[in-house]
Amino acid sequence: MPPYNLYKGFSKLSPQEKRRLVLSGLEDVSVAEETLLSFQHPDGQTQKVLSEFSENTLSNYVLPYGVAPNFLINGKVTMVPMVTEESSVVAAASSAAAFWAGRGGFAATVDNMEKVGQLHFIYSGDVSALMLAEGGLSAYLRQRAKPLTANMEKRGGGIVDIRIKDFSAQLANYFQLHVTFNTADAMGANFINTVLEEFAAGLSDYFSETPGFSGDEAEPLMAILSNYTPNCLAKVSVCCDIAALGNPGGMEAGEFVRRFVQAVRIAEVDVYRATTHNKGIMNGVDAVILATGNDFRAVEAGVHAYASRSGQYRSLSRADASEGQFRFTLEIPLALGTLGGLTSLHPLASLSLKILGRPSAKELMMIAASAGLANNFAAVRSLVTTGIQAGHMRMHLPNLLKLHHASPEEAQRVEDHFAGKKISSRAVEDFLQNLRKKQTQ
Repeated sequence: MPPYNLYKGFSKLSPQEKRRLVLSGLEDVSVAEETLLSFQHPDGQTQKVLSEFSENTLSNYVLPYGVAPNFLINGKVTMVPMVTEESSVVAAASSAAAFWAGRGGFAATVDNMEKVGQLHFIYSGDVSALMLAEGGLSAYLRQRAKPLTANMEKRGGGIVDIRIKDFSAQLANYFQLHVTFNTADAMGANFINTVLEEFAAGLSDYFSETPGFSGDEAEPLMAILSNYTPNCLAKVSVCCDIAALGNPGGMEAGEFVRRFVQAVRIAEVDVYRATTHNKGIMNGVDAVILATGNDFRAVEAGVHAYASRSGQYRSLSRADASEGQFRFTLEIPLALGTLGGLTSLHPLASLSLKILGRPSAKELMMIAASAGLANNFAAVRSLVTTGIQAGHMRMHLPNLLKLHHASPEEAQRVEDHFAGKKISSRAVEDFLQNLRKKQTQ
């Protein structure tokens, strides 16, 4: 027998049974169970909806839901809902949004809306015959999938293109159907995967019914969408006269621009800096994606693949200054949706889209990209002027006070003491320890 226990039938247990089994090894089971129950939604029907989003649900894991105001995007002022646990993300986005609202705001566009799905298959027949059959196979599969694509086509989407790709030089007998889709305002993952699986079922049928093939040359291996969406791009920029920048961080505008542009170029050539630079962009993007019920993991995977498309991982944003103008731009692949899935089912995701004015998928892409550029601007602005920690630690101070169980009176003393001073975790801890020693003397 193995030296461990496996839990059979765990998924069939009631939520209460699951909680008690999971917590059974803890020292204080009742306190732990109370903690889980305290995060349950008080409305039973709402909790049922939330629980059914995933499996083996024990409770809800709550993150702050906030809003960054004053985003001026393509001439329209927008309140942007954001979900994030990181101190200063919403504050940084709000600060940058207000800064650029007075300088023309964000100019955003979307280049194409194409998403990709792939049917990977093994082919042992005549390669030239396969490639010549591309047109016929494409027509056959399109017709076969008509019942699945009809509704999407009514909304302006559907199958855009079907191509056979030959990878047999890299991997023996490996080919794929590379299919591009337009999923309109839906993210479209389920639609794409359903169509691709129908293609897999139809692949052997096509070769069985087509003269020149025996029917057993092709073996479908797997059918799945790709989260790499280089033809589903959002582009956003901010631009103003250098003189109009004022004195960011107390620095003369020309000196600020010189340092800012150099900092962004470093992220173009150094992978270590590029990784953190792009993480700062995703602070804003992910917060919007989470708030609207979209898939931030899919977006992250596609974004970082796109950042590596040259063969080296590079910055997603660019900065330049010429003829007295400062320009900061971001180009990012974003496969987002505003219909279906969590965007409709999650109450707060649905509310977020209402707050945003019920945007189309294109509009949501532009909003998320603008939030990414805003956070990136705020971070680089801090880095090349006052340093990142001054603002970050001031926003993080409430967390430090909670960590050290500061009373309201102690918290006020800490805030008064560190007004205008450098904040660090150790400095706050030392101040509280000294304060408490004096109180006990």
